[in-house]
Amino acid sequence: MQTALVIALSLHVLSSVFWAGSSFALARTGGAGGEQLVFPQLGAATIAILTGGYLGHLVHAGSFGTAEQVLALGAVCALIAVGVQAAIGPRAVLTLRRGAGDLQGVRSRIAIAQRVAAGLLGITALCMGAARYI
Repeated sequence: MQTALVIALSLHVLSSVFWAGSSFALARTGGAGGEQLVFPQLGAATIAILTGGYLGHLVHAGSFGTAEQVLALGAVCALIAVGVQAAIGPRAVLTLRRGAGDLQGVRSRIAIAQRVAAGLLGITALCMGAARYI
């Protein structure tokens, strides 16, 4: 079990850092270049969510105390963040590839999605950090 825990934790941290970091960077730059990161972000989000669920099962199974409630809040924020990114990102990429529609409006939607996701992922990170000490 120790090896599985280390592997899951490593994958969770690495994928989460990429997902949140790229979201923060794209939020700050107004989504510039966001079309290149939409699918890598969704892949990292998938890995982060799956490994987070597995870690929750390994480490917190059978209890739902304050720490688990704080982690659950973080998990909900992460799920909403990926939902926002998945709802807007792929559609925006297709629109940009076709060159159809208002390209500035599409880039604006990418920026808004990244800002919303970055805020939610910030809450998620705070919850993960705080849960250990509650």
